[in-house]
Amino acid sequence: MFIDSHCHLSFPELRAQLPQILQAMGVAQVEAALCICTTMEEFPTVHAIAQAHPQLWASVGVHPDNEEVHEPTIDELVSAAASDKVLAIGETGLDYYRLNGRTLEQMEWQRERFRTHIRAARQVAKPLVIHTRSSAADTLKLLVEEGGEQAGGVFHCFTEDLAVAQAAVEMGFYISFSGILTFKNAQSIRDVAAALPLERILIETDSPYLAPVPYRGKTNSPAYVPHVAVCLAELRGLPVDEIAAQTTANTRRLFRMP
Repeated sequence: MFIDSHCHLSFPELRAQLPQILQAMGVAQVEAALCICTTMEEFPTVHAIAQAHPQLWASVGVHPDNEEVHEPTIDELVSAAASDKVLAIGETGLDYYRLNGRTLEQMEWQRERFRTHIRAARQVAKPLVIHTRSSAADTLKLLVEEGGEQAGGVFHCFTEDLAVAQAAVEMGFYISFSGILTFKNAQSIRDVAAALPLERILIETDSPYLAPVPYRGKTNSPAYVPHVAVCLAELRGLPVDEIAAQTTANTRRLFRMP
């Protein structure tokens, strides 16, 4: 059995097909999925989806890329994180990929948002779901400064190098791999996945994005997460069942999933 540790079932293209997606998950032996929140405005929908289905769970947070949305306070995140079936704080982190003409100094709003999420996660003792793109040094720096290792969490949809992964693992974080692992041009990511301790690895879809081969270019779904596991099994020279069992155990341990 598999778990999709990161998907966006609240996004319109997936929400409209939720019954079919849940059926496909069952056929693919995907026993659970964590539905990730990206804005506070979206949280009621994410939470309702999780509450309505026993195999679905939720997070609460604001994606670093989202602008002109409600900026959460620590108290707001703490309150939402106390809701039934909410297992994590995030998606949060830093993303310097699209500066849109701004300097890194002008991205302090992102860093302050990340600090807020880390402090909330520490307060509620729930893990962080971390997004980092073109910002790994600052992401690690802020986690150290804010005591993020006390909350723990996962670097989702990992695309950084081995040194970043090892630094995160040394702080107690997990590393999650998406369908990118199956892409022809992703050998550097496969090298990271082959080198890390298996007990620190999760798998995910990040659906509706990044569908794995052989579905690349199509709308992704939690039912496709086994393809990530198959690729990981080939890299590690292990049976897929062993990868499924270990990544499922890792996900349940991290998120304290019943």
